[in-house]
Amino acid sequence: QVQLVESGGGTVQAGGSLRVSCAASGSSFSINVMGWYRQAPGKQRQWVAAITGGGSTNYLDSVKGRFTISRDTAKNSVYLQMNSLKPEDTGVYYCYAENSLAYVHWGQGTQVTVSS
Repeated sequence: QVQLVESGGGTVQAGGSLRVSCAASGSSFSINVMGWYRQAPGKQRQWVAAITGGGSTNYLDSVKGRFTISRDTAKNSVYLQMNSLKPEDTGVYYCYAENSLAYVHWGQGTQVTVSS
């Protein structure tokens, strides 16, 4: 079993920056991909970014050039640096970790609010 704990959310004005973090514990040796989803009020959960164990990254088109995902494999942690934030980036950000069997673990979420 893998436990994921997010931190670092908060409220920021448009154009500002935030970094959210996610630490994995438990059977984290089996983790392959880690990443982030977000969910805005009244909307479906949306994939945002992912990073493989080898460091390959992918991003939602609307965050490319503004968000950077990184990973510290020694600490079993993943980070999302969010710059030039927009009100539409507001939502609960969920960390996820996918193991070698494609099973996905989820964190509890951290709120990010961008005010205009």
